[in-house]
Amino acid sequence: MKTRKSVIKYAVMGACVLSLASCVQRYRNHGYVPSADELASITLGVDTRDTVEETLGPPSASGVLDGSGYLYVRSRVLHYGPRRPKVVDRQVVLVGFDGNGIARNVEHYALEDGKVVPLSRRITDNGIESGGLLRQLTSNIGNFGPSGAPAGSTGGF
Repeated sequence: MKTRKSVIKYAVMGACVLSLASCVQRYRNHGYVPSADELASITLGVDTRDTVEETLGPPSASGVLDGSGYLYVRSRVLHYGPRRPKVVDRQVVLVGFDGNGIARNVEHYALEDGKVVPLSRRITDNGIESGGLLRQLTSNIGNFGPSGAPAGSTGGF
């Protein structure tokens, strides 16, 4: 009897400890942004893509359409219990290049500089007219012809 009470007591204490541990704030860091000293070592108009990559390291991403720049992105995300994760800090550094691959500008953006982009939901019409399942099935009767038949096989592999 005494061991049963102690097992129940330890199980309840364990459940309390686990529930309290799940409410701990955790920060997760993603990505890399060069320091101000590293950015100052880039000479605009002189450094090329290769020298920038050698100095700052490989970028997180490059220009989407024409590879016009290197992007370095760092995010800090707060995780708190069962709540949705929240981005508390984001830093973006863009190193822009001209058509010859020479560094032309360095831009720094923070989370406050971002804009909320509304996502639109577009619905494509599926072309199905109103009517039930039987109407759709029976409407295809007689619509088969030789133009829709598959071509005969030659018998070879």
